[in-house]
This record gives sequence, C-alpha cells and structure tokens, in this order.
Amino acid sequence: MTGLLTISDLEAVFLTGGPDHACEWLATAREKAARDKDELRTLFPAAARACGRAPLPDGWRTDDAARVLLLASFPWPDLDLLLSLYTDGDADEKRAVLLALDHTGIDLDDRALPIVEDALRTNDTRLIAAALGRYAARHLSPPAYRHAVLKCVFCGIPLAAVSGLDERADAELARMLSDFAAERVAAGRAVPDEVWPILARFPVPWSL
Repeated sequence: MTGLLTISDLEAVFLTGGPDHACEWLATAREKAARDKDELRTLFPAAARACGRAPLPDGWRTDDAARVLLLASFPWPDLDLLLSLYTDGDADEKRAVLLALDHTGIDLDDRALPIVEDALRTNDTRLIAAALGRYAARHLSPPAYRHAVLKCVFCGIPLAAVSGLDERADAELARMLSDFAAERVAAGRAVPDEVWPILARFPVPWSL
C-alpha cells in the first residue's frame, strides 16, 4: 500500500517515527535543494546514511520517506534531474523516485513512463510494486497495465499494491488471469486468492 499514502500522511509518520536527527537532516536538505537543485545529486543518495532504514507504517522506511519528502518539496523546473536520480541510483534510490511520481506536484503527463517501464522489466519486487502507483494507473497503456498486473501475480506481489485495479481491470485481464489460473491448477499449484475476484467480475467461458 506504499503508493496510497499522501504527502501529509508521510510527513506525519516520518516526524513521529523517524529519529530526531533524521528530521533535522531533512529540513537542512530541503533548504540546500531550494538554493541549488544540483545539491539533490548528493543529498538523495545520502538519505539512507543520514536517516537510516527504520520501518515506518504501510511498508515505508525512513530513507524512503526522506527521499520522497525531499523531492515532493522541490519546485521542479523540468524532469531531467528527476529521471537522472532514477537512472544513476541504486535500487533503493530508484524505488524512492518511483514512489515520488505520485507526489512531485508537477504535471508529468507520460514523460516519466520510461522509468516505470524500466522498473516493470526487472525482477525486483520492491521496484515493481513501487512502479505501480497512481501515476502508472493513469498513464500505462491497457496492454502494459495488464501485463504489469500479471507480473505481480507471477512474482507474488499483493495486488493491493497496484493502484487503479478496480477501474482498469477488464475482460482481457480476466482472460489472462484465467489462463494463468488454469496453468497453476494443471501443475498442482495454488492460485493466489486475489485472482478470483477479478475473474468473478469478468466471467469468461474458459475460466475455472
């Protein structure tokens, strides 16, 4: 459920769940970034060392929260720096950029789709889940969205992590999930419980 938190929610859990020095670091980092956006290239990777990786509610950690709050507070003049933070970052930094797509405060239209698509090509379940926030639900094409949902089922990622599923599930997705379920049953393997509600919404002749 990481992508469903609002910035106000995230700020509250960070201020109450993070150590005092983490809150002080974030305030200073925001000031530095406001003066010079290129400071983000140093501040963004430094968040883990400065704030730690302590768990917060809804699957967040203090380093996730610090990075997203830092990006969300910044008045972005363009997208280039945001995308470079993803491209040049490690897995945790990439995840934070993906989580921040819902919170940047600017109209990204479909310009950030390349990094969402990059994350969906990986086998890193944390990146895949982070990529499927509200931004992806709005901008992924129907085929790309369906394949992302199917990949979540294959990888054991809870579908609760996928934004927009109630609105974007359709008969074609049900067909794909029905084929998946049939293969699992034929192999004597369990079908994830989350598949059945979608099949029930869109009955197809070959569903189980």
